[in-house]
Amino acid sequence: MESKDVAIQVRGLQKSYKELSVLKGVDFDVARGSIFALLGSNGAGKTTTINILTTLIRADGGTATVAGHDVAASPDRVREEISLTGQFAAVDDRLTGRENVVLIGDLRHVADSATTAADLLRRFGLEDAADRSVSTFSGGMRRRLDIAMSLIGSPAVIFLDEPTTGFDPEGRNEMWRTIRTLAQGGTTVFLTTQYLDEADELADNIAVLHEGRIVASGTANELKKLVPGGLIELAFQDEDRRDAAAKVLGGIYAYTEGEGTTLTITTEGTVAEVASVFGRLRDAGIEPTEFAQKVATLDDVFLKIVGTNGEEG
Repeated sequence: MESKDVAIQVRGLQKSYKELSVLKGVDFDVARGSIFALLGSNGAGKTTTINILTTLIRADGGTATVAGHDVAASPDRVREEISLTGQFAAVDDRLTGRENVVLIGDLRHVADSATTAADLLRRFGLEDAADRSVSTFSGGMRRRLDIAMSLIGSPAVIFLDEPTTGFDPEGRNEMWRTIRTLAQGGTTVFLTTQYLDEADELADNIAVLHEGRIVASGTANELKKLVPGGLIELAFQDEDRRDAAAKVLGGIYAYTEGEGTTLTITTEGTVAEVASVFGRLRDAGIEPTEFAQKVATLDDVFLKIVGTNGEEG
């Protein structure tokens, strides 16, 4: 990727808090005008990475550039090019939606903050509620207002840290539409999330942060190829038949604990191997009641890469 096409470049980024090493040499690039998702368990260092890139804290080592400016050497230039929306909407409940946006426009010395506010409120579907107190807004509306305020001054890069945490499904869908709108307008979106379906739905490229390092990166489809291509779910009449099938199939399965009657068979996806699974069950006189092929998800990828444990920190 040529430098003119790179919105964010990170090389060897390191950060520790006393004895706790959070980032241990992080590397990634983010293309201009793209949606980039940084995934990781709680405490993996996602927010620390954002805080370094937005100049809120300094790295202990490595380099990072945002919109062509070094975050350590030229923090003021970086701040001119970015906006940050944290995990909680930074809006004033005592003001209306319009007053919130106009206030930020005035603070940033926008020439006509009223017109700018009207344009942004319309862009994010808040025109009808613009003159209501923000205290009456839903979570999704508050989040959209927060982003509208962040776009005052047309930042080249916007950072969204866990933007849909605590949202209901409708609120999440609203935010997803907002994020797509940003990218379609040419803004580079840097997104952190714990929701794998969110990254799958939105991101052009994804990086997985684990134990202080990027352990996998690529498009969603590229990452899914890290998981074997043949996942088959077999349902049985009862647990005894399930257990008998598990014994016949040996070590190529994982089954639901407790009262579950389903086996998930992991294969390489070849016809011969899938046929072998059914042949071994037939020879043992064990017939499943149902079967279905599964497509690998980012959840499967994430669990394969990092397991189920995440540390706080």
